[in-house]
Amino acid sequence: MEEQAGRTDASAMEEQVEKNPWPDLLRLVFGGRATQVVGLGIRLKLPEAIGDGERSSTDLAAGYGVPEHTMLRLLRGLAALEVLTETGPDRFAVAPVGALLRGDRPGSLYALARMLTDPAMLTAWQNLEFSVRTGRPAFDEAFGTDFFGHLSGDPELSELYNTAMSQGTRGVAEALARSYDFGRSGTVVDVGGGDGTLIAAVLREHPGLRGVIYDSPTGASRAEETLRRAGVAGRCRIEAGDFFAGVPEGADLYLLKSVVHGWGDDRAATILQHCARSVTEHGRILMVEHVLPDTVPPGADPLPYLNDLNLLVNGSGLERTRGDFERLCGKAGLTLGEVAPLSPTDFCRIEARPGITWALNEEDGQVGVPVRDDAG
Repeated sequence: MEEQAGRTDASAMEEQVEKNPWPDLLRLVFGGRATQVVGLGIRLKLPEAIGDGERSSTDLAAGYGVPEHTMLRLLRGLAALEVLTETGPDRFAVAPVGALLRGDRPGSLYALARMLTDPAMLTAWQNLEFSVRTGRPAFDEAFGTDFFGHLSGDPELSELYNTAMSQGTRGVAEALARSYDFGRSGTVVDVGGGDGTLIAAVLREHPGLRGVIYDSPTGASRAEETLRRAGVAGRCRIEAGDFFAGVPEGADLYLLKSVVHGWGDDRAATILQHCARSVTEHGRILMVEHVLPDTVPPGADPLPYLNDLNLLVNGSGLERTRGDFERLCGKAGLTLGEVAPLSPTDFCRIEARPGITWALNEEDGQVGVPVRDDAG
């Protein structure tokens, strides 16, 4: 018995050692430093500089005009973060994660990573407490304008943002095009469709479908090129406009990918109300968004929750639960339908149908009160 008790005690001690939270805490508090290291590697384009072979700190330091010993420390930091691999003493190659940061490769996520680690983005995050205490964007407080206003005054960052949005949409576009029944629709409007990455994938997969890209002139500035490359330019037109003022009318499906999460309930409902008023009688509204569980489960992926805080810091949006989407749809005159995971991504597709016909206030052009029920 004593021997068995001794083994049990030993097992308990081993388990306690294995669950020591100290290393996890250190990883959390050093997370911001890791972002700075990776961000610098991205801005210097180190993965591209190393290329397909191996480079030493001596070689790289000479090219960048920095001391060899500081370059070596940076390279080893990137290796410890698995962006690079140190194959031998002071010999570095690009790891699989680092390969995604090569802007000279197909499938690159360079622009997305570069934008998310841009000093402007990180400056706003330093004021997270301001946003938590006030509910207002820390970005506006730091820069004296909102995020998109800042982009309009920085063409390089604006271009980076547009490319980043395209890169972040590619995987979602392919998954959505193959998993959703677009055959019920004749025309789909991609609201806030940007450069057309999403609608191009959908039209490529469904030859009988026609599309409309609806975005601001700046947002849709590269859409024509995307459609042409995808071979679908003849089945898709581009319309410039403001989705707070209205959307093109008469489509069977209104597609909104990562649009609704960018706005609080009032403004998000306005966008959805315009879609509800414009869709055909038996049409649908399809949102592609993260859907948070009602409570944070053990071992949850922190990314959607960090993105939720990013929306707080840099704008006026938020990530939502299914219940939040149901209430938002109700506010917009829609009935929430299927909410399904969009594998293999971490997004969900959220379908809604018109539940109310909305009257247009002729004086100000805004969507007004519901005038009748509509089974859709």
